[in-house]
Amino acid sequence: MSAVAFDTLKFARSLREKAKLSSEQAEGLADAFTELFQGDIATKSDIGSVKVDIEALGLSMRSDVESLRLSTQADIKALMLSTQADIKALSLSTQTDIEALRLSTRADIEALKLSTQSNLREAESRLEAKIEATKTEIIKWMFGTIGFQTLIILGAVITPARIVR
Repeated sequence: MSAVAFDTLKFARSLREKAKLSSEQAEGLADAFTELFQGDIATKSDIGSVKVDIEALGLSMRSDVESLRLSTQADIKALMLSTQADIKALSLSTQTDIEALRLSTRADIEALKLSTQSNLREAESRLEAKIEATKTEIIKWMFGTIGFQTLIILGAVITPARIVR
């Protein structure tokens, strides 16, 4: 900022002649005004320069905001595409895992079915063997019982014949 040109002698003379102030008062006021004007007072030129700077800054900010908006849109689109690709890959992976689990479960069920059939056959064979052994025992008992009954009958027939003789 530039200082304003101020004629202290002319100011002091005007105060003495027109305001009827003493010479000390007029000089004191002139000195005070001189100090005041030598400070940071903006001129029209200073204000115009600041206005141009503000307009340039506004244009720069608009450009930066537009650039940021476009960059953000591109980032969002890239993130969206990446997320869609990740979801698709996850979906395919999940489908593959489900199919593998389904096949594994089928294989496990088939193995369990075969194992169960084998166990049933073994149990059936053991049961048939027990039945066969039981049949043999029953036949032995039957022949034993028939033989014993035959002996009792023969004994019952022979004993009276021996007694009679």
